[in-house]
Amino acid sequence: MSQTNLKEARKRAARLGVVIKPSTRKHKKLDVFDRHERHLASIGDIRYSDFLQHGDEERRKRYKKRHEKNRHKKGTAGYYADKILW
Repeated sequence: MSQTNLKEARKRAARLGVVIKPSTRKHKKLDVFDRHERHLASIGDIRYSDFLQHGDEERRKRYKKRHEKNRHKKGTAGYYADKILW
């Protein structure tokens, strides 16, 4: 499976005021850092695609519904995954 669209992901991250880099954690796509380079979260599983890879609106809708409970709390991995990858 190929990596997500890093160019678009970086644009989305910049709007949130964070920086992303390819993850150093096994099975994760991206590491999210604040402006002071403090690690905030590791997001995205490399074994699964995300909206930036497949662009399928129906799959995006199902993801958002499935993660409704954990995607709204700012600063969590779920929040960053939702805003950057989905």
